[in-house]
Amino acid sequence: MAANANEQTQEELILGFLSERGSDDYTSGEALSSKLGLSRTAVWKHVESLRAKGYRIEAVSARGYRLVSVPDRLTALEVVPLLDTHDLGRTLHHHASLPSTNEKAFRLAQDGAEHGEVVVAEQQTAGKGRRGRVWVSPPGLNLYFSAILRPALPPQRAPELTLVAAVALAEALRDAGANAAIKWPNDVHIDGRKVAGILTELSAEPERVHFVIVGVGVNLNSQAEHFPDELRDTATSLSLALGKPVQRAQFAAALWTRLEEWLDLYLETGFDAVRARWKALSSTLGQDVLVRTDRQELRGRAEDIDPSGALLVRTAEGSLERVLAGDVEQLRPRR
Repeated sequence: MAANANEQTQEELILGFLSERGSDDYTSGEALSSKLGLSRTAVWKHVESLRAKGYRIEAVSARGYRLVSVPDRLTALEVVPLLDTHDLGRTLHHHASLPSTNEKAFRLAQDGAEHGEVVVAEQQTAGKGRRGRVWVSPPGLNLYFSAILRPALPPQRAPELTLVAAVALAEALRDAGANAAIKWPNDVHIDGRKVAGILTELSAEPERVHFVIVGVGVNLNSQAEHFPDELRDTATSLSLALGKPVQRAQFAAALWTRLEEWLDLYLETGFDAVRARWKALSSTLGQDVLVRTDRQELRGRAEDIDPSGALLVRTAEGSLERVLAGDVEQLRPRR
């Protein structure tokens, strides 16, 4: 087991060095040998192992190795060399298929998994959405992951982490070139269509959080035919928005880097900066909305989120209602 882990780490390092040079430059076998502390023969064996796993690596005498292309997978070999994080995603549990990444992450956390470990699946067969809904998760197209977080927070502040994740997700999609905005409480849209959702689950005592699972599903390469008929008018993907395929490993690494940056800021300075950025990225605030909760339906203007992330809705009668959870439908503006 340790030998296999060590071999994978060395292959990750080789991919990292080759990725830094890009697809146009070569890295000499001597340089790789020196950086890794391996013989040239050992480097060659690792390169051959990577080729067998689907990596196109070109070798030219007297010039060295060049990474031409990588397989479209989300294993540590593809993602870790691209990461710029200190914890998030550094330990990656990759699965070809899972019922739910949140369920797997929850079990791992109960068994002692550390802060920042991530579960990622190429497919979910029973992906979780909000309020018991199913998240449609076709194989090999999108990004489905759950991050294990162990923040030093009281339980009542744990819901703020959903807004932290939403900000990071919207920013990552914008960095990729999409017009992304956040719809309260935990969806991200591109041009009014849902592209991603967030599901946060908690294990806590009355006074402290044991761990939080932040689950995210992002439609990256789904096309119209991959959505059920009832979702085709309301769902989209980053690929559809950009008009080109998306490199999943690259997006995952960029998103996890953004998420960790915002987590660090939040844990260091509090919720104010997150709240301000969430408001700037929101598509909900300033809109007429219909909010459906377990107990009632509420119509009004979404005015703000309070310091805990609850939605503040001004009704036609003038009262300001605080909504902790519910489904929000954004209505046409009043005339």
